[in-house]
Amino acid sequence: MRAARWIRRLCLLGVLLCFTVVVLGAYVRLTAAGLGCPDWPGCYGHLTPAGAQAADNAAAYPGRPLDTGKAWREMIHRYAATTLGLLIITLTALAIATRRARIVSVPYALALFATVIVQGLLGMLTVTWQLKPLIVTLHLLFGMTTLALLWWLALSLGRGGGGGARAPTRAPVRAAHGLALLGLAALVLQIALGGWTSSNYAAVACPDFPTCQGAWWPHSDYRKAFVLWRGLNINYEGGVLDNPARVAIHLTHRIGALLATAALALAALMTLRRRTPRTARLAAAAVLAALALQLSIGVSMVLRTFPLWLATAHTAGAALLLLATLALLRSLSRGASGADLLVSVANPRKSRSP
Repeated sequence: MRAARWIRRLCLLGVLLCFTVVVLGAYVRLTAAGLGCPDWPGCYGHLTPAGAQAADNAAAYPGRPLDTGKAWREMIHRYAATTLGLLIITLTALAIATRRARIVSVPYALALFATVIVQGLLGMLTVTWQLKPLIVTLHLLFGMTTLALLWWLALSLGRGGGGGARAPTRAPVRAAHGLALLGLAALVLQIALGGWTSSNYAAVACPDFPTCQGAWWPHSDYRKAFVLWRGLNINYEGGVLDNPARVAIHLTHRIGALLATAALALAALMTLRRRTPRTARLAAAAVLAALALQLSIGVSMVLRTFPLWLATAHTAGAALLLLATLALLRSLSRGASGADLLVSVANPRKSRSP
């Protein structure tokens, strides 16, 4: 069915584009370009930084002189996010237009549409509320949620249709599925902690590994570390917390990494060791590979004094780990897989219509 093939391809394109938007967002944040354009949705009242530079609107934004490099980084991120929004609107329209064929659940498509709308509003508040950590963290979480929803939809539209045959309900499959759900919950919490660490500029609070400031448990301030709301009209660029609070955030992020690693590794190893579907074992291997990559990036980032490319790759690694975990869940729950999806896209004539 032609509509089904187009929807599958749009889903894959959406996954790639959303992954790019998430990584670009990390790059913008890490290069202190989040306020490169102090207004929204334009840049100093213009569609492009070039237009803002030509108009010379510095008087309208006192204390915020135009930095062309930062402005372009911010606007490129906005352009990519806008393109993603348009793609999701197209997917939603196709879901509604083909609702009788039941290619895509209309409620699911509407939920995806609502998620990207909220994500856009959070992008606006990130700028207008001057990088408030709660908003920045929510912006990251909704970006990952958008990525997850697109990926789950893409997996669901793989070869064999939107539903696919359910995996056998043997005890090993049920146990592995439960552990994978637990691992996903731990990963989501860890991503949130990562966003909180980055938005509070707490990554550099522990410049050594495995210790922190030469101690296993340095002086830390948990009372101030996780205050979600500190009021408006505060510029959070560069952070407002003192060092003990940032240390507390960083230590919590490290502990979260250990818990998430244990949960995901256990789920993957149980899947590999038990009689589970082949696609589930492939997904479990992908989870272990993504875990190894993310841990290597995290440790190397500290040991090499937080180079920009590694810090950006850390967010990309988290996104890849999320995709692998969802593929594991999908393969354990219904038997569909990313491998089936890629085969159906590469050889659409060989795939059955959903």
